[in-house]
Amino acid sequence: MLGFLLRLLPFWVREPLFIVVGAVFGVRILYLAAVGDGGWAAAGIGMVFLIFTAVRVHTVFRALRTRRSSGGPADADAVAPPDAAVPPRAPAPAALHPAPAVREKEPNAWGQALAAVAVFAALGAAVWLAPHLPSAEADSTPPAASCPSGEDEEVPSAYPKTPAAVTGGELCEALNRPDLAQLLRTPGETATSASGTSNTAPLTDGKVAQPEAEVRFDTYTVNFSATYNKLSIAQYVDLMQFGEETDVQRVTVLGRPAVLASDHTMRIEIDLGSGASGGPVGQGPLARTLSVALDSGDRGGYYDITVWSTSGAFPDDGVLLDLAEKVLPTLPRS
Repeated sequence: MLGFLLRLLPFWVREPLFIVVGAVFGVRILYLAAVGDGGWAAAGIGMVFLIFTAVRVHTVFRALRTRRSSGGPADADAVAPPDAAVPPRAPAPAALHPAPAVREKEPNAWGQALAAVAVFAALGAAVWLAPHLPSAEADSTPPAASCPSGEDEEVPSAYPKTPAAVTGGELCEALNRPDLAQLLRTPGETATSASGTSNTAPLTDGKVAQPEAEVRFDTYTVNFSATYNKLSIAQYVDLMQFGEETDVQRVTVLGRPAVLASDHTMRIEIDLGSGASGGPVGQGPLARTLSVALDSGDRGGYYDITVWSTSGAFPDDGVLLDLAEKVLPTLPRS
């Protein structure tokens, strides 16, 4: 089908097309054979394209020479010497001498050839540059998740009553930084979800504000929360001795008392298909938490930054310390 369509094209369009396509593909294949793994087979294919192109170039030049050689005088009377005696002839009737037919103007061969070369040179350049252009997969990368606006969020009464209390939306905005993946040592990842809620601490009858934010990646999940109670970091460490926290380590972050500890998250299974209430609360993957006092005086309350993954692994403690030093100063009332 393609060969039939090519035969329908005019000579001065078809031949430049063959020349451009043959030259582009021949040089391209030879280049790939030289820098890639094509070897002699690819080099032979490239030479076949170039030989084919040379034959078409020879055909075009031969056609041009034929056009030039056929452009001479049409009859011998046009070259008769001026002094030749030519007997006068009687004028013929007008009916015997019809008006000469108007010769149609032939298309400009050079114009057709240049136009064809320009069009197919652009096509050849597109074929040549295609491997170097960004792929469609790169353009289809989903954007990073953003925090909810929180404009219509109604916070509990504990927040207005708590001095300097932040909301879940403000925690989310502080945590969901453009460089969060780099701080987690996973620079190639993009946040898949981001959320923030303005909750209250359990067993406090809604009187203690406890906002929370969470940002998920393919590797890690980061939870950021604040608790505005009277519990200091020193008292919190004493409580850890009676719990199941492991690898407890006292540190200082931004001049504030802080503590690192490990504990398992909770796994809750909910079956929505069968109508049952779901399975029991189970033990989730191990998580690492950095708790930082709200102020340097450790007068009560703390921020929690917790990192975990479904595989059970978490980054080293230096990642949590760097994350806290970057995130906490960006809070509006920290």
